[in-house]
Parts: sequence; C-alpha cells; structure tokens
Amino acid sequence: MTIYHAVAAFTLAAGLLTITPGLDTALVLRTAAVEGHRRAMLAGVGICCGCLMWGLAASVGLGTLLAASQVAYRILRLAGACYLIFLGAKMLLRKQRLASAMGGALSPPMCASAPRWFVRGLLTNLLNPKVGAFYVTFLPQFIPAGVAVTSFSMLLAAIHATEGILWFALLTLATRPLSRWLCRPSVAQTLDRATGTVLVGFGLGLVLDNQR
Repeated sequence: MTIYHAVAAFTLAAGLLTITPGLDTALVLRTAAVEGHRRAMLAGVGICCGCLMWGLAASVGLGTLLAASQVAYRILRLAGACYLIFLGAKMLLRKQRLASAMGGALSPPMCASAPRWFVRGLLTNLLNPKVGAFYVTFLPQFIPAGVAVTSFSMLLAAIHATEGILWFALLTLATRPLSRWLCRPSVAQTLDRATGTVLVGFGLGLVLDNQR
C-alpha cells in the first residue's frame, strides 16, 4: 500500500465513521439546538482535540498499553461512565429557560465560561476508552511500510479530526432554518431529555461492560 492509497483509504473509512450517528453527533446537535451554534462548535472542537490526543497516545504506544492493561482500561471506563451519567443526568434534570430570556435567539452571547463547552467535548472523548481501543486497532491498518509511524499516525488522526470539524459545522448549520422552532422551551426540553437519555445509556453501557 502506497502512502497515497493509505491516506485515501483512511479518509474514506474515517469519513464514513464520522457521519455515523453516535454520542458525539448527539452531543453537538443538542448543544447547537439548545445552547447555540458557537458553543456547539466549541464542543465539537473539544471532541476533535480528543481524537488528536488519542491518536498521539496510540502512536507512541500508550494506547497499546491501555488495550493490554485490563486494570487501566477498567479505571478509564468507569471514569468515563461516571462522567457520561453525570452529564446526561444534568441534562435530564435541567430546567429550561424561556426563549425570551435569550432574546428569542438560538445562539446566546459568549461569556467567560465559554471554554466549558470545549472541555465538555474533550472529556466526553478522552474518557471513552473505546475511542482509544479504536485508534489502536484502526490506525495500523492504514500505515504503509517504511513510514515514520508516529508522524504518519498523527497525520491520519488530523484527517479524522478535520472531517469531524466539517461534520459538526454541517450539523450546526443544519439547525439554523429551525432556529425559531428549536427556541421553544418544550422542544429544548425534549432535546435535553433525548440527549441526556443517550448519554446515560452510554454510561450505563460502559459500567455493564466493565462487569464482564
């Protein structure tokens, strides 16, 4: 496999995985609809930075260590499960503000606490050991012989992160035509409950897997 073919094949495979509905997509969509497009993109950037960090960890062997060590994997899985359950429960219990409190706009103004949404996306990704296991098993299939493994792995991770940013941007733009409808407290509460249920479900899934 040549470098060109490896990059092309990975770009296609990673792109298909990126647009597959999952936890990241649900989190960004919910944030865009309820808390604004800029905050949704901050969460998306955090998620993609998590991908880069997992890619780096896998390329230098930390990901392999995680895959080999059952204790480390279980500890990270439980930490991730607790965070997802906490985040999901917070959304399920969140009281909706009236749309008028936001001036009728979908995107509230940015504030000093805005990096919180970046951290939310980052932790959602970093505390999911399945992402690390994915990179350990997925990246080596697209690394041709004779290349510098670390730098090429980071190139592939950067491609994956870029595709994620583009996908999240598309998702946030897709909510704009529905902005007035999404501003309704009842709709925002439904989105919170749906996304919160997904997050809690993922968290409970990690806990149950950890008991096997």
